[in-house]
Amino acid sequence: MFNAYSNDDDVLNIQGDALTVTNGTTRVVLAGTLEITKDKRGLKAALALKQALDSVVAALQSEGALPDEVKDKPDAKPGVIVNPFNP
Repeated sequence: MFNAYSNDDDVLNIQGDALTVTNGTTRVVLAGTLEITKDKRGLKAALALKQALDSVVAALQSEGALPDEVKDKPDAKPGVIVNPFNP
């Protein structure tokens, strides 16, 4: 069972690896393309996606005070790193 925001390790694959739902403590990432066909396979995929998104919504709704944005954005102007292999 997918438990949104509970760790940084879980990955849910739907229809093989057509769609991946990657868990994180500050974000859940959905990647891929999922075709939900009008058959048993499509129903299975839709239910898996629904369970994952229901978990996300429940976790967000249970938070007392959500921030406007998570604070782990990259720096606006990343620094330059000297290439150690280029003398």
